[in-house]
Amino acid sequence: MKTELVIDGAQGEGGGQILRTALSLAVLQGRSVRIERIRAGRSKPGLQRQHLTCVNAAQAISNAVVEGAHIGSTCVQFTPREPVYGEHHFQIGTAGSTMLVLQTILPPLLAAKTPCRIGIDGGTHNMLAPTACFIERCFLPVLRKMGAKIALSVERIGLFPAGGGRVVLDIEPAALAPLLLLERGAAKGIGALALVAGVPGSVATRELAAVAKHFNVPIDQLTQQSLEGTGPGNVLSVWAGFENACGLSVAHGARGVASEQVARRACNDLARYLLSEAPVCEYLADQLLLPIVLAGKGSFITNCVTEHLCTNIAVIDQFGAGRFTVSELSKHAWRVDCGG
Repeated sequence: MKTELVIDGAQGEGGGQILRTALSLAVLQGRSVRIERIRAGRSKPGLQRQHLTCVNAAQAISNAVVEGAHIGSTCVQFTPREPVYGEHHFQIGTAGSTMLVLQTILPPLLAAKTPCRIGIDGGTHNMLAPTACFIERCFLPVLRKMGAKIALSVERIGLFPAGGGRVVLDIEPAALAPLLLLERGAAKGIGALALVAGVPGSVATRELAAVAKHFNVPIDQLTQQSLEGTGPGNVLSVWAGFENACGLSVAHGARGVASEQVARRACNDLARYLLSEAPVCEYLADQLLLPIVLAGKGSFITNCVTEHLCTNIAVIDQFGAGRFTVSELSKHAWRVDCGG
């Protein structure tokens, strides 16, 4: 066992990503880690239900000895022992993000020598977290280009605040090749999906009409879906597809907020991505770091350097897992490299 590592959970961006990355790398390296001051600067510091599920999931796949795994805890001691891959099922118990739980355990599962199946119950389209739509359209295609054999099935969509979603992830053993993602490639067009649950379908119709007008695209290439037995909730996803990449923006509806305003937020956010020729959007950049570490090296160009990206690089560096450099190419393009 390597020397125990102490990670400051309040460094940089100071959010749950530090916990998730530290848990992932602890399992991968078989290394004991102590994560202190977890989410110290947040309005509700410490572990919330979603973060606790991340800890429990990492524990389950590594037979770890854990201290401090309870709601509100600001310090977790995590010591992995041996891999326990195969099939697991995790329940968040709230509308907390299934995608963030997946993000925690995915890197170790990508390195597993046996097939894995993971089921997670909770929210699939959450604020302040990558949605299932984003993972399917932006993240997983890049992993597959690197050689990953991975499939995500959204069996039930779960919107905030009700949750109730379920996703199943299947992974087959496969070595990851280094990533080289420097160009978008040919444009494939604009798409959108408006989800509504327990609210009128006209909300989705108006959102898509606003998207069609903003990007001057036929409305019949945009999709809306009404979810039964849940709600209320509304999520609009708008994306720009390219040969090698996809940029996707999300806006969540709220009581008293016009459909057109929701659409405007998503469209304006996507338009910022389109200002650059960078293939990797700001929301994807930090998620690619650990797969690159697994592959040994890699490079990509992103349209924005966020605090999330910088914080994730800092945590990875503390584990000695990979040395990343970030170079500004232009006002809207930065190159991220890792040489191993």
